[in-house]
Amino acid sequence: MTADGSDGMTISKSHVQGHTMSALAEEFGTPLFVYDADILEGTYRALRDILPAGVDVFFSLKANPNMSVCALLNALGTGAEVSSYAELVTALRAGVAPRDIIFLGPGKDERELGACVEAGIHAVVCESLDELDVLDSLLAAAGRDEFPVLLRVNPAFGSKGSGLAMGGKPRQFGIDEAELRDSKHRLAALRHIRVKGVHAYMGTRILNHEDVVHNTRRILATAEELAGQLGFPLETVDFGGGLGVAYFDNEEDLDLAALGHGLADVLSSFSRRNPHCRTIMELGRFLTATAGTYVVRARYVKDSMGESFVVADGGTNHHMAAVGVGSFVKRNFPIRHLGDRSEGPLRPYTVTGPLCTPNDVVGKKVRLPEVRPGDLLAVERSGAYGPTASPGLFLSHGFPAEVLVHDGRAHLVRERDSTEDLLSKQHLVDVRKASG
Repeated sequence: MTADGSDGMTISKSHVQGHTMSALAEEFGTPLFVYDADILEGTYRALRDILPAGVDVFFSLKANPNMSVCALLNALGTGAEVSSYAELVTALRAGVAPRDIIFLGPGKDERELGACVEAGIHAVVCESLDELDVLDSLLAAAGRDEFPVLLRVNPAFGSKGSGLAMGGKPRQFGIDEAELRDSKHRLAALRHIRVKGVHAYMGTRILNHEDVVHNTRRILATAEELAGQLGFPLETVDFGGGLGVAYFDNEEDLDLAALGHGLADVLSSFSRRNPHCRTIMELGRFLTATAGTYVVRARYVKDSMGESFVVADGGTNHHMAAVGVGSFVKRNFPIRHLGDRSEGPLRPYTVTGPLCTPNDVVGKKVRLPEVRPGDLLAVERSGAYGPTASPGLFLSHGFPAEVLVHDGRAHLVRERDSTEDLLSKQHLVDVRKASG
């Protein structure tokens, strides 16, 4: 059984809300990211149905900062977790209310902090004691009485089930729990900051619901202990999330029903003790991954020393996540043939992009029907960490177009980079001019 629940079948769903992938590729060109709004909505609603009513879902823009994707999720009910000035502007332009935005990241500059204050967001998530001092000084200079912050804690305990641990070990993220517990006097010296809660994010790509529940229980307990020990009101706790998506063979998606039951037990007791505390679950990959497809066109099909290669017009320059970054072993995302040769025999192909590096491999020895130049291939579950986590400027190919299919209509939501786009910010020095 493969990650997408198939039995090895290598022909993708070729339609999105009545549009064929081939028609979308013809209209918008390739390489192309296609997002299905119905899947975005279905994923959100399935999650919302199993979460306790008091938990707010915040979309982490780092997973997919497309403004239209953010706007759709916000219209469904999500807030926004942002980590840069551009992401903050994106969320605001997408219609997210400031009260439903938090800003985190270990290296915020004064421009970003000032923009958070000006916008009046729900809270800045401070990741060091020095950052608290910087924000306090900025607020004093601006004549602001107070501004809300969450303290990002790097817990003393480790995460369970995470594909990439973000806390519980030496990290640039957050304030070590031991340091935070000794900071009562330093926090009390802040004159323009109001600490209103705690943020913790233990890790990502968690596929076992019991691990999510365990991490949540530990984070909530730590938040209560810190609030009591340091003397601040517990008005907000962001307990992260890290819900995973099954990409690879022998992986299974989360059991949402079991997750809902487990979180209900943990959060109900917490809410009884803290009836006025806002709880936030922040999610990126989980909300968008399954809604996205990366569509590429085969330019050449060649054999080299007994191995068959498909050289496509897009590769890791747009979809670095498919390389398996963070994994010790290269594993393939679900890759499908979008053609009509479903009855033919399968053969292994290594699918590459156009880059001048042997690392530009999107899928290794993927079993597909015969691939010919001009055929379309789909890399599925590609709605998260595609362009946003890829070296789109490598070899100056630029970033691809992005399309959102919503209510049966295909909308171009990001134009493909042109050569002029790539060169417009450069300034040519006349190096031929005589030096005198």
